[in-house]
Amino acid sequence: MSLPSLTARLFSSEGMAQVFAPRATLQRMLDFEAALAEALAAEAVIPATAVAPIRAACDAEGFDIDALAQDAQRAGNIAIPLVKALTARVAAADADAARYVHWGSTSQDVIDTGMVLQLREALDLLAVDLAEFGDALAALVYRHRDTPMMGRTWMQHALPITFGLKAAGWLDAVLRHQQRLGEMRRRLCVLQFGGAAGTLASLGNCGLPVAQTLSGLLGLPLPALPWHAHRDRMAECATVLGLLTGTLGKIARDISLQSQTEVAELSEPVAVGRGGSSAMPHKRNPVGCATALAAATRVPGLVATMLAGMPNEHERALGGWQAEWDTLPEIASLCAAALGQLRDVAEGLGVDAARMRANMDATRGLVMAEPVSLALAAHLGRARAHELVEAACHTAADSGRALAEVLAADPAVTAQLGPGRLGELLDPVRYTGEAAAFADRVLAAHRQAKL
Repeated sequence: MSLPSLTARLFSSEGMAQVFAPRATLQRMLDFEAALAEALAAEAVIPATAVAPIRAACDAEGFDIDALAQDAQRAGNIAIPLVKALTARVAAADADAARYVHWGSTSQDVIDTGMVLQLREALDLLAVDLAEFGDALAALVYRHRDTPMMGRTWMQHALPITFGLKAAGWLDAVLRHQQRLGEMRRRLCVLQFGGAAGTLASLGNCGLPVAQTLSGLLGLPLPALPWHAHRDRMAECATVLGLLTGTLGKIARDISLQSQTEVAELSEPVAVGRGGSSAMPHKRNPVGCATALAAATRVPGLVATMLAGMPNEHERALGGWQAEWDTLPEIASLCAAALGQLRDVAEGLGVDAARMRANMDATRGLVMAEPVSLALAAHLGRARAHELVEAACHTAADSGRALAEVLAADPAVTAQLGPGRLGELLDPVRYTGEAAAFADRVLAAHRQAKL
């Protein structure tokens, strides 16, 4: 099968591409049809002899995908031509069994349940990648728990932090997404089976028994009632994956900014053919981050499409439901691409602790104005202390001198803070607050989540 575009592999993963491949989509719908026949026979709605011919015909390899796609264009959905083709295949082997194909069901039952089966596989893949990504981040937190670096606010130097704290922030978000995926999965992965208008009227008093049996065969819990026009399950899936992709984009943004030549604190792993430039041999581009950021740029609009399609009309939708078919797989694929790329980046991330320290010293001590001001405030009051330190900062910046030198030359400062105390206050390594404790708390949460 040809790729849908030259960049398709860049914006999906191998596993996700297989989950949402056209033939896989057909197979999951056929899995529903095979299980439906078995459930109907188990409740004596159709003859038991019809099950084997129907199940034997439910193999996607035997169907012409191009022909089905062309027919779907006219029919309005893929289930109608698929059921027609399935019926013909069954009839070729057993004309009587063909009478019972798709009995009591409707197109949306087939398509929705098929999609749920695909999404269940997709979530399994994402859960594995997310766990591996979390482990890689935990290793970074552990190794760099006490590695000092510059914290930045509004893209400017703020106060010292540790790289362990920064990575702990990434990991903490990942742990929340693991929880969200598990909670959402329980609501999403349920059977869709309601017949034409959600009542299963065509099955008489056997509707619920058939539904319960079908639920067990497919391993999908039976919800309280069919949900044809209530799309919160699918929209929640899209939104949770959108949140995850957004977090991956935030992490990619952090790493790429710290990979800039002028910063040079982090670097993506080196590999043959990775991160080069077609024109500049010296380039080492953060390509994993680029993929994650591209995904984080595209996914919000797709999530908006899913949300916009929620106001379905009455018992079955006209347009809103149909908008989900390609949108949700694309969201899952983009999320998988971003996650896979950043997992690889995190596993081989280069961390230059020496450069981090050099960048902390780039302002010649100006970033340590806060602790000096606080120490002086204990003697002089907050307003006077702020005034003295602010003036010293301006002098240091204008003259190119170190803040320590300017402060040491001010009698109003030295009268309260001796050289030793001043040196302590201007040491950025001593001013990381609870960074190590916060990192430890996240590591503990990560360990607990793995139990």
